[in-house]
Amino acid sequence: MAYRNKTYIAFDGDNDMRYYSLMKAWKQSDNTEFHFYDAHDLNTARDSSQTESIKKQLAIRMANSKIFVLLLGEKTKYLTRFVKWEVEHAIRLGLPIIVVNLNGKRGIDSERMPKWLSGYLCVSCSFNSKILQYSLENWEKKHIEFIRKAEKKDKHYYWINAVYSKLGL
Repeated sequence: MAYRNKTYIAFDGDNDMRYYSLMKAWKQSDNTEFHFYDAHDLNTARDSSQTESIKKQLAIRMANSKIFVLLLGEKTKYLTRFVKWEVEHAIRLGLPIIVVNLNGKRGIDSERMPKWLSGYLCVSCSFNSKILQYSLENWEKKHIEFIRKAEKKDKHYYWINAVYSKLGL
């Protein structure tokens, strides 16, 4: 089995690609500590491929991932063909889930949060390299702690304002 060290990022490819591209730019920038292992570097899934073939490629990417990031845009909750499947597969794999609000909201965005994600353990944060890096570094451990405490495994969390302040945000 391959070593799981990648970060899997799911997003609305039609509307939110610029945010994914910005995350890749943060990763490459010399002026930021933002870093993630991009699971999308592992293989390619062509838009013209059949649905099952694409899902097979996505599953391979996720199998090499240790954490799952959902970029939550305006239309994400309506994407049931792939994004919903990606989230459900991440849950089956037990991957910690970070929900990144593209509208800048720091807490849980109940208007944009997909109903198919309700009842699952995750943390929400705003779209910013510092808080996302903090989430990548800290949510996995918190996720494991909450799983061990079964009474909290179905909750949505968010980082308190003190965390943002500590990061200079």
